[in-house]
Amino acid sequence: MASSISSRVESDADDDFTDEHEHFDDFTIASSWERFISDIEATCRLWMADGPKNLLEKGAVLLENSKNSYKVKSEMKYSMKTYCMEYYFETNSDGKPVDWNSSFHDLQLCFGVKEFLVITPQSASGVILDAPEASKLLSAVAIALSNCSSLWPAFVPVHDPSRKAYIGIQNMGTVFTRRFEADRIGSQVPVKLMHLEGLYDLFVSKFAYSALDLSTQLFKVQFAMKLTYRTLPYDDNNIEDVDAQNTKSGENLTAETSNGTLWDNDCSWSEWYSAEDPVKGFELISIWSEKMIESSMEMAELENASPHEAEKWLISPSFAPNLLECSKGNQFGFASQLHLLVDALEMSFEAQFMEDFVSVENSGSDNLKSSLVIPPPTVRDRVLKELFHQEVQLTDFVHGGDKSSQAIKGAPLESLFAQFCLHSLWFGSCNIRAIAVLWVEFVREVRWCWEESQPLPRMPANGSIDLSTCLINQKLQMLALCIERQCVLNEDYDDCTGSEDQRDSISEEESVVRDEDDPFNTQINSEDFSGKVDSFPTAGDLHHSGGKPEDVDLLIDKKPSDCTRRGSAGIVESMMLLKSYESMHAPYTQEAPLMTEDMHEERLQAVEAFGDSFNFSGQLERDILTSDMSAFKAANPDSIFEDFIRWHSPGDWVEDELEVEKSKDNWPPRGRLSKRMSESGNLWRNIWNSTPALPASEQKPFLDPNREGEKVLHYLETLKPHQLLEQMVCTAFRAAADTLNQTSYGELKQMMTKMQQLYLTIAPALKPLQVNRLSADSETFEDLRRLCIVFEHVEKLLTTAASLHRKLLRAPRLSREIFSDFYNFYIPRMGTGFIEDTVKKEFDKKQIAWNHEREVLSDMFVPPSANQSWRKVLSMGNLLNGHEPILREIIFSLHDRVNGNHYAAGSSNVSQHEIESYRMYICGTSNDLRVALSVVSCD
Repeated sequence: MASSISSRVESDADDDFTDEHEHFDDFTIASSWERFISDIEATCRLWMADGPKNLLEKGAVLLENSKNSYKVKSEMKYSMKTYCMEYYFETNSDGKPVDWNSSFHDLQLCFGVKEFLVITPQSASGVILDAPEASKLLSAVAIALSNCSSLWPAFVPVHDPSRKAYIGIQNMGTVFTRRFEADRIGSQVPVKLMHLEGLYDLFVSKFAYSALDLSTQLFKVQFAMKLTYRTLPYDDNNIEDVDAQNTKSGENLTAETSNGTLWDNDCSWSEWYSAEDPVKGFELISIWSEKMIESSMEMAELENASPHEAEKWLISPSFAPNLLECSKGNQFGFASQLHLLVDALEMSFEAQFMEDFVSVENSGSDNLKSSLVIPPPTVRDRVLKELFHQEVQLTDFVHGGDKSSQAIKGAPLESLFAQFCLHSLWFGSCNIRAIAVLWVEFVREVRWCWEESQPLPRMPANGSIDLSTCLINQKLQMLALCIERQCVLNEDYDDCTGSEDQRDSISEEESVVRDEDDPFNTQINSEDFSGKVDSFPTAGDLHHSGGKPEDVDLLIDKKPSDCTRRGSAGIVESMMLLKSYESMHAPYTQEAPLMTEDMHEERLQAVEAFGDSFNFSGQLERDILTSDMSAFKAANPDSIFEDFIRWHSPGDWVEDELEVEKSKDNWPPRGRLSKRMSESGNLWRNIWNSTPALPASEQKPFLDPNREGEKVLHYLETLKPHQLLEQMVCTAFRAAADTLNQTSYGELKQMMTKMQQLYLTIAPALKPLQVNRLSADSETFEDLRRLCIVFEHVEKLLTTAASLHRKLLRAPRLSREIFSDFYNFYIPRMGTGFIEDTVKKEFDKKQIAWNHEREVLSDMFVPPSANQSWRKVLSMGNLLNGHEPILREIIFSLHDRVNGNHYAAGSSNVSQHEIESYRMYICGTSNDLRVALSVVSCD
């Protein structure tokens, strides 16, 4: 028993001993300081193991204004404080800091590093103000990086945030260590440090052992410099200077002298609004790279050197701040007014007639009683005067314009209705009341032109009605033709109603001469004709020609009946009359009746109602056939019904092929009428039998100008508000796009393509407005508002293209390249119409200027005038036409050779290697100087 108890006690003792000694305490991280270093080391090892590719997949953030620089971050705690450690890296290693790549991070340019760490406290400023704390923090990072054999440089911000001061360290994998320090002088920069010679001495003093060395020794220092110049802002005060720059070689920016002060005076949209110049100026960068300097005297000479001696010139534009702002609520130009017009369309359903909107008291709508103001009568009268009382040169644009715009069912740009729509955009605030007032007065002016038989302005009174345009434009075309016809009838009436003495004084001889000159009333005796005609117009050429022949009617057969022939347009080749064996004559016929789109629709509906097309669909078709028969009888007095069918409807004349072969030279030709034409009681034959022989000149015209003119006025006066606004929206979009399309912007292919895309976008978006099925709650309104946003983006691109073309007319390549860069920058940020603030970045793309383009760019820097005394007069040298650089950046570097055995232990390579032992980056002006120094030391 005792033995058993003893063994159990020993066993328990052994277990206690085992538990006590199995626990392991790691004294290397016993303190919070050591645990902090361990956390930094673990994070760095994780980032090193992942590499750039995996870090991108894990959500590395792209740096602003950079294409291939990213960062990742991690948080850690030490002594009740939280720190953020960020790792910056690049996806490729192309380029060097000396290339002045604008996408470099600030520390990359200051110290010439590629990838690096930055550790900062999580505080309001993010800067360590306590120097001991900064040193301790940097030591922790350096130890952690050394433990994981990393060569990343590490930086810690110090001092006040405005100083942009850093300290840093880098283990170079050898006995060498690189230390970094950067600071800034915000004011009262010493005069010596404004000049290159003083800056050179500052750099040399970092490694010269004494003042004697500084003054007597020659050091081979590598030097690179970047100077940034900025043109004076392009505003209304110096636009004349801009004209002077670009006309230096005898050329004007717009091929004509600008008398105004606004930059867009000669642009196509300037009649309607003035756009803010999107290009506020240019920055010119001249670069000297990798030049070897051996004395301060060389630096003094370099300070007096012209920027034209630089190896490279770069140019970049400065754009207006609002060019990339969110579009919502910040529209300009046509886009903003089109948006208001869409709002007016939405409100147009609230009344039945346009007059109801003129007086708010007559309307029950609360919306109309709000703030829909009407411009004063003086403004209205000025608009009407511009529309109706100014002489306008009608161009070919009225008859079609750009082919792409014809797909939009509106009105040609210079037409009366298109100009009314454009004026409406700027009449007051383009609200429904203002539009109603202008429309009522517009219709009154149109009626005055009709009643006074005055030509309708901006509307051609010849040609046919363009059915591809909107119905209002078609109606105005019809009215213009009616006014013209009415004037002709009035002139004819005045000629026919002269005094009795005047009528009696007309001699019989003069009457004969008038008859001979009238091709519509020709009487020719066959005995006076003995000539032969080689060729004559065919029936297809002469039917419905409406023209007048240049030759007198010619006859082949000499028949007494020929003396009554009237209204002949010429012989129909190889066709003769069946009864009299005479040559068939094609008659002059009346022109086809002019009809608007709604008239055509009425005819189609009538055809569908009557069914068989052989039975006439309406009185108009019967009148046309009767007119043609009368004219044919007058031109062919001995003709019969079969002759008319052979000429007018050859398909209804059936020839027997066998009989034709047997009697090729016999007359008459063997044939017969078709079945439908030979039926008993045929309507065509009945019309033929009852139709008198009258030439077209003596027939009643198809178009009754008085009746059709009054119908047009009735349509305009009773037009529903939403029907008017629908056509106004379509026409306004088309006219605005056509106006912008006249802008001169050089050979910018992207802009040409964008304008064509705009037309292709507008046409289908406006289709719902053309079917007259729009309702007050339709989703089409939101589609139209989105279309306004698309229009705004194109408008901004166009104004930018025009501004660049204007300013770089003598350097077209630069204009194309800069616009291409801006276009590629802008388009992806358009999205669905908004440039979100979260993705908005400042455009910072630069183009290399070729040698022959430097003179053009230099001329842009007009010497400062006396009234520009506000400019700060600097003292840094390197003047460009009297302009000091707004920023000067310099890199000094010194390289030393070291033996290879200074590198990693065990290396068998003992050859010499060159390292950058000293590097100084200097950036600033006479009032702001920043200096960053890196020094390699042997520990």
